[in-house]
Amino acid sequence: MIDHAALGIEWAPVIIFLVIVAPIWIIAHYVTRWRTSQVLSGADGQMLEDLWRTAEQMEDRLKSLEQILDSGEAAGTPPRH
Repeated sequence: MIDHAALGIEWAPVIIFLVIVAPIWIIAHYVTRWRTSQVLSGADGQMLEDLWRTAEQMEDRLKSLEQILDSGEAAGTPPRH
């Protein structure tokens, strides 16, 4: 026959581990992963800076183009199609 009292004592550490330790361990693991994923890597930061610089250059070019087109319309030249 199986002694049920002895069986409960054998499984008690496993049950305590699964109920208390494992969830805390899993939560701590994913919180750490989440925090490290929020930081930009060096390559990502460089790419972001390059994109920002390119966007500023495009904005300057667009303003220059608008000024050229506005000055042409003010001088009476017909618009190009």
